[in-house]
Amino acid sequence: MTHAPSTGAGTDAVQATCLRLHAKAADASAVAPTIEHLTLARRTADDVIVELRAAAVNPSDVKAAIGMMPYAIFPRTPGRDYAGVVIAGPAEWLGAEVFGSSGDLGIRRDGTHATHLVVEAEALVRKPASITIEEAAGVGVPFVTANEGLRRAGMPKPGETVLIMGVNGKVGQAAAQIATWCGARVIGVVRRAEPYAGFASAPVEIVDSSAGDVASRVREMTGGKGADIVYNTVGDPYFQDAHKSLALKGRQILISAIDKIVQFNIFEFYRGRHTYVGVDSLGMNSIETGAVLRELVPGFESGKLKPFPIEERAIYPLSKAADAYVAVMGSARDRVLLDPRR
Repeated sequence: MTHAPSTGAGTDAVQATCLRLHAKAADASAVAPTIEHLTLARRTADDVIVELRAAAVNPSDVKAAIGMMPYAIFPRTPGRDYAGVVIAGPAEWLGAEVFGSSGDLGIRRDGTHATHLVVEAEALVRKPASITIEEAAGVGVPFVTANEGLRRAGMPKPGETVLIMGVNGKVGQAAAQIATWCGARVIGVVRRAEPYAGFASAPVEIVDSSAGDVASRVREMTGGKGADIVYNTVGDPYFQDAHKSLALKGRQILISAIDKIVQFNIFEFYRGRHTYVGVDSLGMNSIETGAVLRELVPGFESGKLKPFPIEERAIYPLSKAADAYVAVMGSARDRVLLDPRR
């Protein structure tokens, strides 16, 4: 479905309402973006202007606002994920419903927490008809991070086992979806007794880390073999469990850390012929991220992948963005969005 551009197909600039961060805040509760009206213009003939309909709030958006990312610029408009309608740019894109994400938007350059966005046409992904514009806005960072980790580790194959540490987090759920789409067996690790919270194309078996030794349980469940891929979304708290759960030639994917330093048995590492893969989606620009999302579109079109549910209570206007940031850093289970039309 397409929509007629609301500001004129030939325009190269638009008046936008944008959230602005002028300096880092002490903590999430102190993040207080201002609302400003700015003129946004296409920089080159290959850029587009997107009229935004929804933008997700990610933990990284808030972390950058409180100075946890030293390369984040100020002042800036935050926000990495988006969905909307193209209102200016190359003719083939005009009126198209699109979505996207980025590691530089909202961090090193102005981002998506606004009414409009200037971005490269090459970064755009056409929204599948099977998902809503709000759902598309919530796909970005979790699915990009999950897919990039699995791609770099070697996409799971039918018959392989993927162990996901922190399976009920957003990246964990996305990784479970992609792995089951590929035909792999998925075992998920949770902090306490709870079922898998997301969608998957096959059952997701659960290991409760509070109930005993995770690696021993994984070995039991796999007949002693272990996991071919361990997707560690948490980092160092699960590092040893992940290391000891790896099968021969197993791969561990790491995307996060609480403590920067870990110890591991190098002998076990090279004798096991293990591989460690580090993924930082913040290092991926808009065009690179768009390419990853396009790989996932067939999964959404077929129904093998599902976007995160969007609850009305988790959609905030730009004027309530500070509340949205606090909710995200408070470990909200909902996918939190901003709706610039409210």
